[in-house]
Amino acid sequence: MHRTEVTKASDGSLLGDPGHTPLSKKEGVKWQRPRLSRQALMRCCLVKWILSSTAPQGSDSSDSELELSTVRHQPEGLDQLQAQTKFTKKELQSLYRGFKNECPTGLVDEDTFKLIYSQFFPQGDATTYAHFLFNAFDADGNGAIHFEDFVVGLSILLRGTVHEKLKWAFNLYDINKDGYITKEEMLAIMKSIYDMMGRHTYPILQEDAPAEHVERFFQKMDRNKDGVVTIEEFLETCQKDENIMSSMQLFENVI
Repeated sequence: MHRTEVTKASDGSLLGDPGHTPLSKKEGVKWQRPRLSRQALMRCCLVKWILSSTAPQGSDSSDSELELSTVRHQPEGLDQLQAQTKFTKKELQSLYRGFKNECPTGLVDEDTFKLIYSQFFPQGDATTYAHFLFNAFDADGNGAIHFEDFVVGLSILLRGTVHEKLKWAFNLYDINKDGYITKEEMLAIMKSIYDMMGRHTYPILQEDAPAEHVERFFQKMDRNKDGVVTIEEFLETCQKDENIMSSMQLFENVI
């Protein structure tokens, strides 16, 4: 990920800023589902972290099935993971080798996430965002992420449908997992992203930018004005909003 690319492309939001010009209008291109390219894959912080420790592409990986049985928490098998995700067998093998190198126990914890994001976003404080992101991956809330959960989550974020990505984003914003997003929860997530992007973000972010952003989101999303956003309100609003849809291309910039 080129940091200059990220800071210019993203204003710190996860799903785009309704107050800004849609990406499609800026660049004269219509939003389209991201291509399943290796280049797109390599823009993801988590993927770059994993693959940084693997053998060069093209090396013999025929023993990967054997390797799976040597780890304490082994994946359910490449074929099943390939069916569950949108990664190729070769990509899964590369991701697995890197995961095993970085996490010999077969599990990744929250401190590891914090380390990863502090390396990729040294200009800001990524601690809180890494905490929220880890909790979104840690579906059962036991404080550790297995390889299977890790790649299934990555597959949704990088190659999922818009609907799948939005459902994942709702889960991220729903911090206490009660099925609703409050204004406070959305503000906490937004602020953590702005903090991570740091003071060098272009354009320069104002202190009150996260709060303004959340206000605009809530005005659009909270259809019945009851102070919370349901999954239905979230999906309906996001999928009808051109600004949000166009920004889905930038979704992986903070993943």
